[in-house]
Amino acid sequence: MYILLALIASAVCGVAIHYALPHRDLRGVAVVPATSTAAAAVLYAGLTWAGLGEANVWQWVLTIVASAVVGLAIGAVLGRTRAARDAAERAAAGLV
Repeated sequence: MYILLALIASAVCGVAIHYALPHRDLRGVAVVPATSTAAAAVLYAGLTWAGLGEANVWQWVLTIVASAVVGLAIGAVLGRTRAARDAAERAAAGLV
């Protein structure tokens, strides 16, 4: 049951990261929150299987921080990649 709290917190962090990063109009609105939530689910489950309990603060800190790092990485890479690809396509089409 406590995993839901970690997943909700990571989804909220993902939404905040989506709006904080540039090029948000070039990626889907759910991509960053979904990837950060998926990373949080995998990490929380892995830490639970590793023996950390729900009452352990490190499980929560690691889950939230790691999901934020994954969200930042995915958002930054997707934004830059899409912007570069769009610029190359415009140049190839002679629109620049």
